[in-house]
Amino acid sequence: MTKAELTNRGKRETERRLRNQRGFSLMELMIVMVILGLLASLVGPAMFKKLGTAKQKTAQTQIGMLMASLDAYRLDIGHYPSQQEGLDALVVNPGEDKWDGPYLKKGVPMDPWDNEYHYQNPGEHGEVDIYSLGADNREGGEKENADVGSWE
Repeated sequence: MTKAELTNRGKRETERRLRNQRGFSLMELMIVMVILGLLASLVGPAMFKKLGTAKQKTAQTQIGMLMASLDAYRLDIGHYPSQQEGLDALVVNPGEDKWDGPYLKKGVPMDPWDNEYHYQNPGEHGEVDIYSLGADNREGGEKENADVGSWE
């Protein structure tokens, strides 16, 4: 056989293989879609539960960071910011001579639900309290609506 005949023979075999290949039938595609839908319905709720728990843990971590910043402020000034000065005293000097801030690099963060953290001086659970009201932004609640505070 010549080189040209071998090339033509290879082309014909490739064309024949391509013609014999078929796509998926509509029924096969529908079965796959139903299976994917069932998997999503089983996995989806579990993932949303984890999202709520993750936001609670983020709030606890941020509150811990804010408390550490307040402690640094107190070491420099001698007392915690007043109720009126609030957490902004960690970023902007409220008029204190010994202020050595800012104590937070990026400003006071919002809680994971895009609400402001609450600051209370004097606190009910400690010298000062910092807390978030959770997803519902109301006192009390359960699961992701539960309040998260510096005393926990």
